[in-house]
Amino acid sequence: MLEAVLKTIDDGLPGSLDRLFGLLRIESISTDPAFAPRVRAAADWLAKELVGLGLEASVRPTRGHPMVVAHDRNADHGPHVLFYAHYDVQPVDPLGEWASPPFEPRLVDAGGRERIVARGASDDKGQLMTFVEACRAWIKVAGKLPVRVSMILEGEEESGSASLMPFLAANREELRADVALVCDTAMWNPSRPAVTIMLRGLVGEEFTVIAADRDLHSGLFGGAARNPNHVVAAIIAGLHDAEGRVTLPGFYDGVGETPDGIRAIWDSLGFDAAGFLGGVGLEVPAGEAGRSVLEQIWSRPTAEVNGMIGGYTGDGFKTVIPSRASAKVSFRLVGDQDPARIRDAFRAYVRERVPVDCRVEFKAHGASPGLRLPYDGVYLERARNALRDEWGVEPALVGSGGSIPVVGVLKQALGMDSLMIGFALDDDRIHSPNEKYDVASFRGGIRSWARVLAALAE
Repeated sequence: MLEAVLKTIDDGLPGSLDRLFGLLRIESISTDPAFAPRVRAAADWLAKELVGLGLEASVRPTRGHPMVVAHDRNADHGPHVLFYAHYDVQPVDPLGEWASPPFEPRLVDAGGRERIVARGASDDKGQLMTFVEACRAWIKVAGKLPVRVSMILEGEEESGSASLMPFLAANREELRADVALVCDTAMWNPSRPAVTIMLRGLVGEEFTVIAADRDLHSGLFGGAARNPNHVVAAIIAGLHDAEGRVTLPGFYDGVGETPDGIRAIWDSLGFDAAGFLGGVGLEVPAGEAGRSVLEQIWSRPTAEVNGMIGGYTGDGFKTVIPSRASAKVSFRLVGDQDPARIRDAFRAYVRERVPVDCRVEFKAHGASPGLRLPYDGVYLERARNALRDEWGVEPALVGSGGSIPVVGVLKQALGMDSLMIGFALDDDRIHSPNEKYDVASFRGGIRSWARVLAALAE
């Protein structure tokens, strides 16, 4: 049965591309209110396609842009999976840097690699359609999907997902499944797929140290008056020890070691640490001593200063002692680190270092925990086997230094783990002019999802 499905995918690739091009032509820019009707048009387009496959599909209103929800209830065995993707896209600015109109998709040959060029080609319409086209092939061949499938397709991912959590909470019983499938990730390279098994969480904090009631002349007051710049600098300097470890009490509570098996996979990836840093003009890793670069960006927590402001920063020179200075700090979290405890520990650390003639104000900028899949989970193992069968190589099990908020939202709202499997490439230029998606990635993604669905049904 599976071989017939894969042949159907290959034979039907021109039609799959035509349908993807139809979706790509819809200017579903969620951040600009002027495009709200086009966002709705994309939702309607998707619902119509899914109904045409025999799924129960509808466009659901939210406080913002609509959700598309679909269900196939014909499968009689295997797990229930919830597929998530988003159909909205980023703005196209700067328009003048596009080689062709961003919503007029075209095929381009780039050194023997055929590419789809359009806004949303990779992020996330092309990825979304790999799953839809895999379902299409299964239904055409078998008359039904091998497992029970539901879908939620979001129209606000690129504008903050404000409606997602309320929508999931309001529809919890309808949408709860055994595992979520999330496609908004990338391959390790064009010939090796990847499953993202861990995401770092985030705590954002801003603090302001306030001393005198106005800026002071540094000649008249220098040496006698407290300088908030000095205070903030000392606080920031003390966040790390000589080995690169974060000094907050309890910061490493809940941070586990990466299993040896995962380390072995990372060692096999051939990651070029020197090239990674050299590509941005650096040479020496600056994080925790004794940790590889991949560990530093995937599986270890961090504290980073994202901005410091204080005193005169305009052109020329002004000899003042500022009345206030501030810094923006972000913590990337892993394992079972508690965002609330990290925030509390940081604020306590700052307060202890603020002199008596100063005061401090704090402003929170969001928080989310780190996430990781069970390394020996049955769904992960089946997905790995399916990807290995398709690509002929062991899939990379990777971490993400950043965050994919929907994974945490699905865990929080529905209690579900996610399989994060995507087929984008690092050079897809997402969010940039001339965004592209390789046709090989599109075809391979469709075939991979067909195999994953079959493997999950075992």
